[in-house]
Amino acid sequence: MSSSPDHLARARAADSHRRRTRVLKALDKLAADGEEITVSSVARAAGVHRSLIHRHGDLRAAVLARAAEPPPGATGGTQVSRQSLLADVANLTARNSRLSAHITRLERRLSESLGQAAWEASGLGAPADVETLTRRVTELEQQLLDLRAELDERDEDLVAARAANRELMAQVNR
Repeated sequence: MSSSPDHLARARAADSHRRRTRVLKALDKLAADGEEITVSSVARAAGVHRSLIHRHGDLRAAVLARAAEPPPGATGGTQVSRQSLLADVANLTARNSRLSAHITRLERRLSESLGQAAWEASGLGAPADVETLTRRVTELEQQLLDLRAELDERDEDLVAARAANRELMAQVNR
């Protein structure tokens, strides 16, 4: 078998033509089936590597053009196009950026507020009104009394539950 340069060039051209034909057939089949059309999906369906489609501008343009078309049988009002989805993604990305910046500003304000409150609570800041402090002490003492009463109630409940548990275990063991 001779391997002349002319013979190799013809073989390469034939192989290239076969792969291009497979890509175009796969593109038509995906479009007819209403499946998602991307360079990767067309390459997978045609059994070729994505780089083949990217290297040939006409194949890449055909894939992108077909991807932009609505699927067959789609009505104009209910079909979502790839461009509208890309626009939605861009809008949502911009919104996320704005919200992230807003959250950062709010965190900074909260940090400053908490820092100021800690500064004042530590006594390092300006002295607070004595009457306000006295009222706050009274509130905290009342809260302490309420919590102690609640704790005593729960302790009594716990003691009663333990006694009932011991009694039930004794009955089970008999």
